[in-house]
Amino acid sequence: MREEMRSFGYLCPSCKKTVQAARSVFALEAAGAEVECSCGGSVLRAVFDGERYHMQVPCGICGETHSARCMPSQLLEGASALACVKTKQFCCFIGPEGAVEKNLRELAVLAEKEQRGESEAFLDSVIMYEVLSELRDIAARPDGLSCGCGSKGIRMEVRRSAVDLICAECGAKLRIPAAADQDLDDLCCRMKLVLPGRP
Repeated sequence: MREEMRSFGYLCPSCKKTVQAARSVFALEAAGAEVECSCGGSVLRAVFDGERYHMQVPCGICGETHSARCMPSQLLEGASALACVKTKQFCCFIGPEGAVEKNLRELAVLAEKEQRGESEAFLDSVIMYEVLSELRDIAARPDGLSCGCGSKGIRMEVRRSAVDLICAECGAKLRIPAAADQDLDDLCCRMKLVLPGRP
């Protein structure tokens, strides 16, 4: 049986390169993880205390190292992201290799723009407006936007490179990336969106 792997990714604050490495679920449950940048300037750490993972996350956005506590489900299932406490931008991604790789590419572009002093409201304004337009179309359809908990009260929060759909009833969240052509293509084929829902 093939061992299940989880990828970790972040942007190194020292050399500004993306860092990505995979660890098996078994290794994570047994000993946590350490992911070091090849430049030696930063290390991501996840230590399991039997109940939660204690994370030390180097942040390529603000340059500091953030601490976070995560439930095992956040590290071992689906896809998760940890945010920079200063900028609220995601600075670390955990999940399947392809998803982590895609998010890291967008993070690198965002960090490069910030470094050059380009502080537009959105990472790509054209894509963001197109994504918002698509979301409005989906919301206008019967059952276009709903939540697994049964609610249809969904609000939107517009971020710099994504739109968060949030259930007003249970607080479940679905993030719609809005930074690249592929994000728009992915959304255009969706007739409806269902948030995961919380029990």
